[in-house]
Amino acid sequence: MSLSKHIDAEAIIEQSKEHHHKKHASVRSRQNQYSSWRRDEDAAATPKYTMPKAGINSKAAYQLLHDETALDGNPLLNLASFVHTWMPEYADKLIMENINKNIVDQDEYPAAQIIHNRCVSMIADLWNAPKGKAIGSATAGSSEAIMLGGLALKKRWQEARKAAGKDHFHPNIVFGSNAQVALEKFARYFDVECRLVPVKEANGFVLDPHDAIKFIDENTIGVMLILGSTYTGHFENVVLMNELLDDLQKRTGLDIPIHVDAASGGFISPFAYPHLKWDFSIPRVVSINTSGHKFGLVYAGLGWILWRDEQYLHKDLVFELHYLGSVEYSYTLNFSKPAAPVIAQMFNFLNLGFEGYQRIAYKDLRNARMLSNALDRTYFKVLSNIHKPVKKNFSLLSAEHSDDPVNYEAGLPVVAFRLSDQFKKDHPNVQQMWIQILLKTKGWIVPNYAAPKGAENVEILRVVVRETLSEDLIERLIMDILEIAESLTKNAGSIMAAVNVVSSSGGKVYQPDQTNARPEKDNMDGGDAKSQHGFARQC
Repeated sequence: MSLSKHIDAEAIIEQSKEHHHKKHASVRSRQNQYSSWRRDEDAAATPKYTMPKAGINSKAAYQLLHDETALDGNPLLNLASFVHTWMPEYADKLIMENINKNIVDQDEYPAAQIIHNRCVSMIADLWNAPKGKAIGSATAGSSEAIMLGGLALKKRWQEARKAAGKDHFHPNIVFGSNAQVALEKFARYFDVECRLVPVKEANGFVLDPHDAIKFIDENTIGVMLILGSTYTGHFENVVLMNELLDDLQKRTGLDIPIHVDAASGGFISPFAYPHLKWDFSIPRVVSINTSGHKFGLVYAGLGWILWRDEQYLHKDLVFELHYLGSVEYSYTLNFSKPAAPVIAQMFNFLNLGFEGYQRIAYKDLRNARMLSNALDRTYFKVLSNIHKPVKKNFSLLSAEHSDDPVNYEAGLPVVAFRLSDQFKKDHPNVQQMWIQILLKTKGWIVPNYAAPKGAENVEILRVVVRETLSEDLIERLIMDILEIAESLTKNAGSIMAAVNVVSSSGGKVYQPDQTNARPEKDNMDGGDAKSQHGFARQC
């Protein structure tokens, strides 16, 4: 890739190389000169953009790619991502043992399919699905799951319109402008008009059900609500949307279903806010998706889609297969799918149980509240809500009960914040994006981005508090953020001067605690799970 229109970096590099006589010797002949591997010499002549004519040995190929990927950031310090980056030793072992299995081949790998079905059953129970009614599947992530949920809505709408002799070529779908890009992808990829509801800062940059009603008509296939906005972590109000749609049906006859995008909140809300209604306990919620690779605590590559009843999975989406050795049914966009992530999900369900997931959710939310409170007391305004008490007598609660998330507003363990109005008034030359740049010099990846349509003038910094972000790391992050903000105030808003201050402070790369809130010992005696030891202190 060229550095500019005038300088070709690749050409400059090639011209700067020495030992041009080596180009006349083949890679294979140079390899044969030595019986042992010579560091990176075997890979020296390997082309970058075309397949090499002669391969290099496995150790050299490994070293070449190992060195290149070392340029990536530390996944544990990537606070921009919701994607999980750590699993226990035995989970890694299970993944490697099953990494070569294709879960779609049910005849060859029946145990993997049974584990898959048990995962669906456990998630259905977690989300209060009607007993024995729910149907679902693992997916490549929430994006595929949303596509399937949207397609099911579209197919049912089209079938009803055809039966009524009405136009079925102009479907639309309604969701907030804060929606993750996967929702817009569904609309564009499958020819559905996307009706984006503008958001407001006053309600946390999420969809207001009262505003959404105005976008609905007879061509609306459904409303998609988000349980955990990627912008600020807020939960959208599924109960209110259900009530307004009930009222709409009474007035107009329009029967509009709801799909809940619980990509992040599906594995937070049941454990942290067990009494919050958002799932299949609400009549109009016909389908829900989530990401196993987010707060489901599995590595990247796993999502889930569930329908409350088989009638909501349109028959046109189900294919019957015979060529793998037995009769199999498929209703996913892709066909082949690795079994390892599904098995890893079951490992978490068995290893953690409800209590383990709950402890991790409590820990994540507690650490997110600590970060929120620290930022709110200094140079920033916190836009997320999980640190805000909901009870007037909150100060009278005991320390034990003050840790319960139900005493705070519901949301993801996410801290969204911006520079305070006073800071911006006192230091008008400081750009908020500089904080993102300076944090990266210390190893932290914290995004700075514009709010969604309806509040585009607001810039947001965001930290996702995952299982690996311990209390100790939160304390370190707070100190680093405050040091950076202060460096910008002391240097007349000069980012270069701030870089010098930050760099001279001896920033380190911090690693999370190794226990990560997991039970270290097997509880094989059938005793109470509360008697288990080995949880990290912060849980």
